[in-house]
Amino acid sequence: MKKTALIMAGGRGERFWPKSRKSLPKQFLSLTTDGKTMLQLTVERILPLVAIEDIYIATNESYRDLVQAQLPDLPVENIICEPVGRNTAPCIGLGAMHILKKQDDALMLVLPSDHLIKQKTLFVQSLRNACQVAEENSNLVTIGIPPDYPETGYGYIRFDENSRIGQAYRAAKFVEKPNLDTAKMYFESGQYLWNSGMFVWKLSSILDKLQQHMPETYEGLRKIQKAFGTEHEQSVLKDEFAKMRSISIDYGILEHADDIYTLPGSFGWDDVGSWLALERINPTNEFGNVMNGNLITVETKNCILQGGTKLIAAVGVQNLIVVDTPDAILICQKENVDDIKKVLENLRICDRIEYI
Repeated sequence: MKKTALIMAGGRGERFWPKSRKSLPKQFLSLTTDGKTMLQLTVERILPLVAIEDIYIATNESYRDLVQAQLPDLPVENIICEPVGRNTAPCIGLGAMHILKKQDDALMLVLPSDHLIKQKTLFVQSLRNACQVAEENSNLVTIGIPPDYPETGYGYIRFDENSRIGQAYRAAKFVEKPNLDTAKMYFESGQYLWNSGMFVWKLSSILDKLQQHMPETYEGLRKIQKAFGTEHEQSVLKDEFAKMRSISIDYGILEHADDIYTLPGSFGWDDVGSWLALERINPTNEFGNVMNGNLITVETKNCILQGGTKLIAAVGVQNLIVVDTPDAILICQKENVDDIKKVLENLRICDRIEYI
């Protein structure tokens, strides 16, 4: 069966401030030593499985030019611009409707644009295995990550080890981000996977589930589909999409459907959720520092230092994150990295939106 892909690239990446901004969010930045952006890497790693003309990017209108600049070989019509953010369920539904313009039915891979994968060959093989399961009946497949530790920042999937198709297990339950004690229990049980937010299904399967479990959203998507290619396309898209409930595919579909399977994937996955990820995806020096830019360090250990042409001298500091941009500098203790969002909240309150 034909393989297509929808890559979701509309997020803000606020925990990567001050490099990630409203005008240039995380997925359009390069955070690795190869100089490629996260969006470019996402597309590159699936090309052995999906042709470039069958890859679609879901984003918003303000990022259309960025997508075109970073992916010049992508057909322009494959850039799907949402008029307003409505979470992953409406986004995926809109993507499915656009793919249907070219395909009667096809397999649809759904991938975030801001994850990194270390072992690309194993990743592609996991997607191939997921495609095989998704081709049977109306199965919906999610890629689960075997946890390395009790993480509280991810959702989890409990799987039924006694019910499987190929290498995929029936998903028994989806659970939201747990507290530490619960995360420890999940980790120790060996029956839970991290929910990666990567999915594989047939177009017909996901649209049938949308019609069944989210009928109002489905009807709005049908109206948008009927307006494709007409003079009313943009106005109908704007009106109907804005009416849709903002809800994730997990809440809207996966928690209600029966034929959900999860395929464990061990391929060096990282969701690159904050500046701390740079220690996992980039080499550190002998003092445990991740460094980029014009830097001098003295007695500095376990720091993340991201600069530019301006000289940064770090003396006698430990466990700091320092990020220098032309108009803003972040200085943050590693343990407070989640509080970076509070900086943006304060900037909004103070109406200093030029820094957001």
